[in-house]
Amino acid sequence: MLRIENLSAEVSSQKILKNINLTIEENSIVVLFGPNGSGKSTLIHTIMGFNGYKIIEGDIFFKGKSIKDLSTEKRAQLGIGVMFQRPPKIKGISLKDIAYFLSSQEEEIQDLSQRLNLKGLLHRDLNYDFSGGEIKRSELFQVILQKPKLLLLDEPESGVDLENISIMGGVLSDYLKEYKVSSLIITHTGYILDYIKAEKGCVMIDGELICVGHPQEIFESIRRFGYERCKECQWRK
Repeated sequence: MLRIENLSAEVSSQKILKNINLTIEENSIVVLFGPNGSGKSTLIHTIMGFNGYKIIEGDIFFKGKSIKDLSTEKRAQLGIGVMFQRPPKIKGISLKDIAYFLSSQEEEIQDLSQRLNLKGLLHRDLNYDFSGGEIKRSELFQVILQKPKLLLLDEPESGVDLENISIMGGVLSDYLKEYKVSSLIITHTGYILDYIKAEKGCVMIDGELICVGHPQEIFESIRRFGYERCKECQWRK
């Protein structure tokens, strides 16, 4: 589905990603761990081709074809969807407006908004006066309506309480299974692993993928010993 080969990238002339190699197979989930500032979000932004993120070496392949020279819009049209860690506020456009732009299926919109407890937010300006949990649920609502083939999630559980994590985790798990969607999930807390069965876990430190292994075992090691142990662990690349 997605193959990243020898990828190095910079932001504002500063090299952030260093020789990244990563494969996400069809219908598989990869979880990416790493301390703050390690380059995890930069990887997602580079995959999507956002302005300011420059590939200086390597390539990104989606379904066997290079996408590194494609615009963000073209990558989205191919079926790559992203859930941001800090989405923007948009005045004058309601969540309902966005929903009906993304999908013409009334039943789908109503059912999904009900499951994500968003019914009362549909007529409000996007993300204005939304709580942290409401913003996250709104983002998940929008990205699911896009029906991506590859879903990129940047810390979906950050800044929200356990109730919101439970709601989102259940909906996300069902969606990934039903539509056989591949996903790259960045997590700092690891809470999402209670709901998502990932095939592979990776750790990024200082812009490098330093180990790959079983996600739950990697997380338990991080929880007990911190990221310093990752530099010496048994899965070290």
